[in-house]
Amino acid sequence: MTPTLIWILVALVAIGLYLSWTAGRLDRLHARIDATRAGLDAQLLRRASVAQELATSGVLDPAASIVLYEAAHAARQAEEEQREVAESELSQALRAVFGEPAQVEAVRDVPGGEAAAHELTEAVRRVPMARRFHNDAVGAARRLRQHRKVRWFRLAGHAPFPMAFEMDDEPPAALVDRAA
Repeated sequence: MTPTLIWILVALVAIGLYLSWTAGRLDRLHARIDATRAGLDAQLLRRASVAQELATSGVLDPAASIVLYEAAHAARQAEEEQREVAESELSQALRAVFGEPAQVEAVRDVPGGEAAAHELTEAVRRVPMARRFHNDAVGAARRLRQHRKVRWFRLAGHAPFPMAFEMDDEPPAALVDRAA
């Protein structure tokens, strides 16, 4: 074998290893997206469940209970295409119902209300973090998938292009103030 042929073979092996490493990295990013999406779904479900439970507890006034229950029910039953809108509407309903500290204090004053308010505060606080983790993973995968080497060699395979989860997740001011 000539030295030139050996160097060509070494270069091809190095390129193959690099492409394999990149494909593995992309696969790990896709697995991370799946894990963060599962975490986000769990936090959204927890928030909707706590809101629905609070709406049916009889602690809130009837109008607030109806608004909160309908928004939480819609968020739990939403199809994937409508999920972002339904979750944003639940955020808006939570801000409308718990916008005033007096409403939060009314919930805390009833038996078991302190635990319910704490659980809602925790659920509302965790949704933005879970969404941020998911969207960070999606951003990293998107940046890697935009590289020429990934597109030319089709290193992403048949994996769908990752989509960020965009929603209104601002928590009610009265719950955030109380938690701080």
